[in-house]
Amino acid sequence: VANATGCSSIYGGNLPTTPWTHDRAGRGPAWSNSLFEDNAEFGFGYRLTLDKHAEMSRELLHALSGDLGEAFVGELLNAPQKTREDVAAQRVRVEQLRVKLAKIRKPEAANLLSIADSLVNRSVWIMGGDGWAYDIGYGGLDHVMASGRNVNVLVLDTEVYSNTGGQMSKSTPRGAVAKFAAGGKKTGKKDLGLLAMSYGNVYVARIALGANPRQALRALVEAEAYEGPSLVLAYSHCIAHGIDMTAGFKQQKLAVDCGHWPLFRFNPQLADQGQNPFQLDSKAPTVPLKDYAYNEVRYRMLSHSAPEEAALLIKLGQDDVNKRWKLYQEMAARPGA
Repeated sequence: VANATGCSSIYGGNLPTTPWTHDRAGRGPAWSNSLFEDNAEFGFGYRLTLDKHAEMSRELLHALSGDLGEAFVGELLNAPQKTREDVAAQRVRVEQLRVKLAKIRKPEAANLLSIADSLVNRSVWIMGGDGWAYDIGYGGLDHVMASGRNVNVLVLDTEVYSNTGGQMSKSTPRGAVAKFAAGGKKTGKKDLGLLAMSYGNVYVARIALGANPRQALRALVEAEAYEGPSLVLAYSHCIAHGIDMTAGFKQQKLAVDCGHWPLFRFNPQLADQGQNPFQLDSKAPTVPLKDYAYNEVRYRMLSHSAPEEAALLIKLGQDDVNKRWKLYQEMAARPGA
């Protein structure tokens, strides 16, 4: 896990309450915190390093096949690693490999012993907030998405720079008040998911745990299984929204119900099967945007200080919702390839 500096790195790396832990076998995520602006590149380095180690391991296995046995080497190289059971079986083989390597007096054996774990597939997750992903770190994120490499990105979207005091980001919706947008943000929210989908080979999902936990779990499982870049955008309620945080999941559901945060999954593998890769997982909006927005101080405060401007911006915000929903509906209705 490569974690951009921000709220998630603070509550994620704050001992002794860190959520990053290990199982009974001592296995768990290797977590590290990078700079705010280069986290995508930092996590990409994980992927490149792991892939290089795996390549070196395969070359050394071939070189030592006479000592290790052709059949055993073939099992190590060709073993499927799609399921938990597959991975567990590969770990057993790697332990057997270690025993064999300890008895071989060759420099190649010592080299392979040092990187043998790379023969077990490793998952790489790059995570951070919207200030990083939509804004300051977007150039690096776009580069990583375009690489085609097997990395997963989780964006915890609070729609504002939360950790640094609530500045406007490109994810901030129209009409919301934030630092550098004291009169309400005049422009609409950047559609990062749509930008990533334009590549055609990136798995993209938008989730909201408070609205549909089943869809959120399914998206995360699909992103992990996808052999290529994946991007998961997760609605993250925040104290900067000006809400009672105990009602955060209710507000997440309202965000989906009003169409501000439509849920979807875009899986390029479906296109390869002749199906429409875009699946719209939420229903058409059932409540107006203002019923969601005016539960939050970041919207409501403008209605007190500048009611005419607030009325205009909430109307434009509703137009944003309607246009985006129409676009997503059209995408979901397209026939398969």
